[in-house]
Amino acid sequence: MTTGEDAVDVGAALRDLRRRVDLSQRQLAERSGIPKSTVARIEAGQGARPSFRTVERLVRAVGGDLALKLPGDHCCVPASETASTVAAPDEEREAELRDEAGRRYPAHLDVRRVLTLRDWPGAWWVHSYTLPERLWPVRVPELTYDLDRTRRDERRMRHQTRAQVRYRRASEGLPATSWRLLAELPGAGPVGELRAHERSVDLLLGEDWGDRRELVLEGVVVAPGLRTLGIGRQLIGLLAREMAVAGIHTAHATAAGGAVDFLLACGFELQAGRPSALALEVRPPQG
Repeated sequence: MTTGEDAVDVGAALRDLRRRVDLSQRQLAERSGIPKSTVARIEAGQGARPSFRTVERLVRAVGGDLALKLPGDHCCVPASETASTVAAPDEEREAELRDEAGRRYPAHLDVRRVLTLRDWPGAWWVHSYTLPERLWPVRVPELTYDLDRTRRDERRMRHQTRAQVRYRRASEGLPATSWRLLAELPGAGPVGELRAHERSVDLLLGEDWGDRRELVLEGVVVAPGLRTLGIGRQLIGLLAREMAVAGIHTAHATAAGGAVDFLLACGFELQAGRPSALALEVRPPQG
């Protein structure tokens, strides 16, 4: 085990591991052969430090592994080869939340704060997730979680997917006036795409504007099941940044139905007298 400033909070690490494999304290006790009361004391940080063998049994029971890191080492040695330590949980993780009685929530629950009605599964009764808190018709809890494992696992998957998506502008095999922006998942390929093309304002108006150009948005497509993760909005944001770099200040689009609301939420504005036509204006970078 490590010592000093690098000492590991074994209880917090164990709770983190148990949460990842979706086990209760009772289930972990049954798998490891360690009494449930001992598991609870370790996670609560009560009593003497657990022995190495106890920690090893608990970690192996959740499918984890132990490793030793000696001073100056850049990697860890598996515990099967020597003694060990437990990897500390993510330091950036929010402090563990507790209920009104000061008790920790079960580790397998994804407890989250209710900042908007969108955060609370019980807000089925409201038509708008932007309803001001002063107008909420019932008392909304400060914290919430999903008891339905299917719903919870879907939320975890969506959170993980949102964090992993990478955005870029692709140019391979395209004419210089064609724009293709991609949202990609590592190992899975594109999950979203935006296409647009440039047009010459000079040719459009028949005047010399110094080769002024603008964009025409052809479409934004996001894979089914991922359409509420903000991928389309991120693609529009990347489009605006790329336009600023290229010195193009206007993008035009034609849309209908829900697509109009989507573009308006992304910064497009309706053009006067043309209810299906929208335009995005991008200011040139300062300095």
